[in-house]
Amino acid sequence: MKASIALAVGVSVLLASGAALAQEPQLQAPELANNVCMSCHGPEGRSVSPVFPRLAGQQKAYIKAQLEAFRNHTRADPLAQAYMWGIASQLSDSGIDELASYYSAQQPVAGTAGDPALMAAGKKIYTDGIPAEQVPACSSCHGVNAQGVGAFPRLGGQHPEYLLAQLDRFKSGERANAPIMLGVVHNMTADQFKAVAAYAASK
Repeated sequence: MKASIALAVGVSVLLASGAALAQEPQLQAPELANNVCMSCHGPEGRSVSPVFPRLAGQQKAYIKAQLEAFRNHTRADPLAQAYMWGIASQLSDSGIDELASYYSAQQPVAGTAGDPALMAAGKKIYTDGIPAEQVPACSSCHGVNAQGVGAFPRLGGQHPEYLLAQLDRFKSGERANAPIMLGVVHNMTADQFKAVAAYAASK
């Protein structure tokens, strides 16, 4: 129910935000973040709703890649279409670069530990992978502390619900613009998704 309300509110806010962006195409990154992006992603990229990812401290290269994918429609999962296609269509290359720089420079949200058993299971997958299922360690791309590395995103401090939703979308094929992840999640179960999302978000 909360997610549905957030979706409905988000769509209405974005319609207004998109109009504002079209009228003020030269907004600088801080103003754009505070007048448009904040509506969903929160002040300085620290969103409250798990529907919308936290951007504070995210890797610049990752933010750029996603905004470009929204703009050229190569990231086409339903929420991307509903929320980001219209916004990204108004952004220039320099606007994307400035926004990515702005959000990557913000202080990340601190992670919060969850259920101990779930965390332990998630830590094992994150650090060791699942060799029997040919699942590599998450840390090999996302960093030992889930801080992200270049084009591989920060997972630490993210909403665990958001991470879980993305894993589900990778597996279903809804989010098809990350071929590495499509291979990683292929043999993973729903319980393994929950565990690794809980652990990664806690960092």
